[in-house]
Order: sequence, then structure tokens, then C-alpha cells
Amino acid sequence: MVDIVVAAVLAVACSFVFLVWNVAYAGPSNALTPLLPGVQGLVNGPWFIAGPLVALVIRKPGAALFGELVAAVISALVGNQWGPTVIISGLVQGLGAELLFAVFAYRVWTWWTALLAGALAGVGASVYDLGLIPGLAGSYAGSSPAFEGVYLVSQAISGAVLAGLLAWLVVRALAATGALARFPVGRARTAR
Repeated sequence: MVDIVVAAVLAVACSFVFLVWNVAYAGPSNALTPLLPGVQGLVNGPWFIAGPLVALVIRKPGAALFGELVAAVISALVGNQWGPTVIISGLVQGLGAELLFAVFAYRVWTWWTALLAGALAGVGASVYDLGLIPGLAGSYAGSSPAFEGVYLVSQAISGAVLAGLLAWLVVRALAATGALARFPVGRARTAR
């Protein structure tokens, strides 16, 4: 029960990050777009952070998906410019991060797995945004192959740094305060 409550609290906190970024991303995105179409994906990483963050704390199957999905549902309920489609985005982002932790059988919780989880969350977002899921037209469905390649790589980089690495740093900082003492990450920190 504690895991679910903490996961939900972290997801709610991430949803506030989403709400702020829903407004703040426009400036950086608009500045990057003329440089190279598709490179605006570099600023999307904050929307991918819930999955890696929750997974790094809870360390159980389904945590990344739960975190990203709960944060996306809250974002949709509060309201945003994309409406309920953010729930689909949350689903594919959470699945991307979840896939990485599953590959390592939920046993490896290092900075580099956090980086890769964030990158795969970005890849999941790209698959949806580019309309590569049959029956779902994303924001950039029908784009040129060059745009798609740049966008996918940009979102993977953004996810790695702004979601994966940032989540890992936040979890380390929380563990250092003792706030996560009930969780494996907190116990490992105390043991050191």
C-alpha cells in the first residue's frame, strides 16, 4: 500500500511539472524549430520524467507505467492544449521507460539505466507523435522522413537528460534527506 501511495504522490508532483511545462515549453520550442525542423523535441523531456522517477523509487514492475499514466491523467483532467490525448502520450512514454527496466529484470537501478529509460520514454513519445501507431494520428503524423529522424533522436536525447538523468539526481537527493528510507534506494544510500 505504501508503494502505491508514494508512487501516486510522486506522479502528482510530476503532473505539476507537466502543467508548468505545458506553458513554458513554447518559447524554447519555437526558438529551436527554425534551426532544424524536428529538433524542438529536445525540450520535451520534462514530460517524460514521471515514469523513470517513480520506477527508480518504487523498483517494482509497472511503476514507470503507473507514474507516467497517473501524471498524464491528472494533466488531462486539469486541462491542457492537447486535451485527453496526453493520456495516450503518457501510456506510450510509460511503456518505453517500463520496457527498459523490464529488460534488466527490475534489478539494475543505476544512472545509465535511468538515462536509457528516459531515452526510451522519448522514443515511445515519438512513436505516438509521429503517427506510427496504427489508428492514432499524432501531432506530426505524415512528416518527412528527415523530420521524423531528427525528432526521434531529439526526443530520445531530451528524455535521457531531462527525464532519466534528472530523475536519477532527484531520487539521489531525496534519498540523501532520508525521505526514502523505507525504500531500497533509501536503504542503499544509508548502507553507504
